[in-house]
Amino acid sequence: MKTLLRSDQLSCPSCVAKIEKSLMSNQGVHYAKVHFTTGRIEVEHNADQTSREELVRAVKQAGYAARIAGV
Repeated sequence: MKTLLRSDQLSCPSCVAKIEKSLMSNQGVHYAKVHFTTGRIEVEHNADQTSREELVRAVKQAGYAARIAGV
């Protein structure tokens, strides 16, 4: 499943690495790409292992707010 998240708090390129690392630490996440300039976060994951809400929590654990922007 592909989920799109959005974050308006990305203020530096190091944010990208922190968020991607946090997302990839979740079981079932196969791919995570953060677009610094747009705040768009693309995640490919197994919905049976990781929910969209868990993805938002992973971004929050990295220190940034996020919201679900689409599937």
